[in-house]
Amino acid sequence: MIEIDIEKENKAIAHEYKELLRISYQTLSPADKKLIRKAFDVAVDAHKEQRRKSGEAYIFHPIAVAKIVASEIGLGATSIAAALLHDVVEDTPITVDDIERLFNPKVAQLVEGLTKISMVQKDLNASMQAENFRKMILTLNDDVRVILIKLADRLHNMQTMDSMVEYKQTKIASETLYIYAPLAHRLGLYNIKTKLEDLGLKYTEPAVYEDIVSKIRETKEEQDAYIKDISDVLKKSLDNENIDYIIKGRPKSIYSIRRKMRAQNVSFDEVYDKFALRIVYKSDPHDEKFVAWKIYSIVTDHYRPSPSRLRDWISSPKSTGYEALHITVMGPKGRWVEVQVRSERMDEIAEKGYAAHYKYKNGATEESGLDVWLNLLREALENQETNAVDFVEDFKMNLYSKEIFVFTPKGEIKSLPKGATSLDFAFSIHSEIGIKTRGTRVNGRLVPLNHELKSGDQVEVITSANQKPTVNWLEYVTTSRAKNKIKNVLNENTKKIAEEGKELLTRKLKHLKITISEQVINELVNFFKLKTSLDLFYRVGIGAIENQQLKDYAAQKGNTIINFFKNKIKRNKDTADDDIHKPVISSNYDMLVFGTEHDKLDYKLSQCCNPIPGDDVFGFVTINEGIKVHKKDCPNAIGMQSNYAYRIMSAKWIDSSQEEFKAIINITGMDVLGLTNQLTRVISNNMSVNIQSISLSTDAGIFHGQIAVIVKNNTILKKMINAIKKIDGVDKVTREYRT
Repeated sequence: MIEIDIEKENKAIAHEYKELLRISYQTLSPADKKLIRKAFDVAVDAHKEQRRKSGEAYIFHPIAVAKIVASEIGLGATSIAAALLHDVVEDTPITVDDIERLFNPKVAQLVEGLTKISMVQKDLNASMQAENFRKMILTLNDDVRVILIKLADRLHNMQTMDSMVEYKQTKIASETLYIYAPLAHRLGLYNIKTKLEDLGLKYTEPAVYEDIVSKIRETKEEQDAYIKDISDVLKKSLDNENIDYIIKGRPKSIYSIRRKMRAQNVSFDEVYDKFALRIVYKSDPHDEKFVAWKIYSIVTDHYRPSPSRLRDWISSPKSTGYEALHITVMGPKGRWVEVQVRSERMDEIAEKGYAAHYKYKNGATEESGLDVWLNLLREALENQETNAVDFVEDFKMNLYSKEIFVFTPKGEIKSLPKGATSLDFAFSIHSEIGIKTRGTRVNGRLVPLNHELKSGDQVEVITSANQKPTVNWLEYVTTSRAKNKIKNVLNENTKKIAEEGKELLTRKLKHLKITISEQVINELVNFFKLKTSLDLFYRVGIGAIENQQLKDYAAQKGNTIINFFKNKIKRNKDTADDDIHKPVISSNYDMLVFGTEHDKLDYKLSQCCNPIPGDDVFGFVTINEGIKVHKKDCPNAIGMQSNYAYRIMSAKWIDSSQEEFKAIINITGMDVLGLTNQLTRVISNNMSVNIQSISLSTDAGIFHGQIAVIVKNNTILKKMINAIKKIDGVDKVTREYRT
C-alpha cells in the first residue's frame, strides 16, 4: 500500500489553488477571488475522503478542470467556481439547493447542468448514449458555459486515463472523437480540440499514435532549424516595416498528420506540411486588415505561394469567429510550409473562442458567428421528434463541416456548411421561404434544387404560395435545419391524409361486411407488408390501395380456417418432398465475411438465435464485444435494425477454399517501353492472379494506371503489389479503398 504524505499533499493543493488565480484569463476582482476561495474550500471539504484511481486526492481533478476553464477557455469567476464544484452534487451529500444557498443561483444552475450530464453518461447502450448526448446538447439552451466546463472536465479526464482498463479508455476516447472534439471545434476552442483529438488517437490507435510521436521526435531538431531559417529571413523584412510581431513555429497535431496520411494514402515522410509558422502582430482594430495583407506581401516576396491554398478568413471570418490569413508557401528544400497571419485580437479568439468573443464584442448589435450558430442550434433542438441517433449524427455532421460563403441577391454574405445545396440556402434565410421554394437561380442561372453551392455564388430563391415540400426534398438538402423543417411539414401532411384515409377505409370495409378493429388493422398492415397503421391509412388516403386489393384481403380472411386445415394436411403429406427441395448447405461454408468488400473481421455468434454456417445472417456492432452475428429472423432483429440501423453490417457465409475478391490497384511512374507487358507478366504469370481490367494512360512521360484484379486473399495481393513496385519506372503503387 502506498503511504501518503498528507502535509506534502496539502502543500501541493495550496500551490494548485494559487496557480489557478495566477493564470486566470479574466481580471479577477476581490469579490471574484472571495467567490472562488469559498468554492475551493467547499470542494476540498466535500471531496476530502475521495481518491482517484491513480491514488491522488480527488480534489486535484476539480482544480485541474477549473484551471482549464480559467486559462485555456478563459471564463470568469462564476464558471471557475462551478468547475471547482462540478462533482460535489454527484459524489457527495451536498445538493444543488445547498450550492444556491451557499453561493448564488447562477453557480447552482451551472453545477446542476453539469450534474445532469454526468448522471446520464453511465449507460453504455448506444441508443441511450445518443439520448444522453441530446440531453447534454440541450443544456446549450440554458447556458453554453455548461458545455464549456464539460469540455474542460473531459480534457482532464483524457489527460489522466492511464490507470483505467483498456475497454474504458477506448470507449471514452471514441466518444471524445465522436462528439467532444467537434464541439470544441465549433465553439472555436482550437487548442482544446487539438488536445482532445490527439488524446483520442492515443487510446483508439495507440500503435499509430506512438509511431507518429516518435517520428516527430526524431525530426524535431531538423524541423526547429528549418523553422529558424524561415523566421530569420522574414524577421529582417518585418523589422524594416516597423511591424510589432512575434513568430511561433509549431508542428501540426498528431491527429491531423494521421488524417492526412489516411486521406492521401501516404506515409509520414510524404506528408509535406507537417508544421506551420504563425505570425501574430499588434495593431489597432482599424488597421488590422491592412497590416495582415502587408505581412502577406512580405512573406510572398521571399517565398512563392500556392494560389489555390490561400485562405482569407479575415474578409470572411468562420462562423466560429475565427479570423486569420493562411498562406501555403514553398519554403527552402522544396517543402510546403503553412504561414498563419493573425492580429493579437484574432489570436485570442482562436485560442479562447467563446470568451474572447465576449471580450471583443463591446456591445455591438451585430450577432457574432457563435451567437448565430447557437440560435440555429436552438432551432434544431426544437424538433423533439427526431430519433436521438439521427439527431446526434446530424448534429455531428453540422459541427465539423467546412464552410462556404455565398451571397444573397442584395449582396449580404451567408455561411453554409460545405456540400449545402440551393434548397439549403432557401431554408437558411427562413423556414417559410424554404417551404415555399419553387426554384433557385445561382449566378443568374436557373438550377435544380439539389445544386451544390460553391463559395462566392450569388443565390436567388423563387417562391410560390402553392408550393409544398415532397419526400424527394429530403435528398436535396444536407443541413439538419432544412431536413427537420421538411420532415415536420411532411409529417403534418401525412397525418392529415391518414385521418381521411382511416375514415375512407372504415367505409370500404363496411361494404365488404368487415368491421374495423385493432386486429383487422394489424392483419391489413401485414397483408400489404407495411410497417405501421399510419402507413396503411396514408396509402388508402392517397389512393395507393385499390378496392380490388381490399376484396382480396376479405376473401383471404374468409378462407383462413379452410386454408389452415388444407395446409396442415398438405404439410404432413409432403414432408419428404420438402426435404428434397431444401437448399443444401455446403460443409465448406466455414467463413463469415462482412460488408460489400467481403471483409474478414473478428466476431462472436450471438446466443439469442445461435446462427450456424449457411444461415442468413447480419453483423451487429456492439459497444464492448465487437461484432455479434445474428440470424436475419432473430427475434431481436427488427428492434436492432430499426433502432440501430447505423450499427448493422451485412454478412454472409462463404466457402473459404473457393473465395475470391476484387481489388483495384493504382500505379504511377515514368513511362518506360514495354511497361504493360511487364505488368501483365508480373501479375498473371508470376502471381497466378486474374486481371479483370487494365487501363494505362501517359502524359508527357508520366503514366497513370488502374488495374482491377481478382485475388484469393490479402497475402497474395500484398506480394503482387511488392512485385509491381520493383518494376523499372514504377514510382507508387496503392490499393484503392472505395467507400
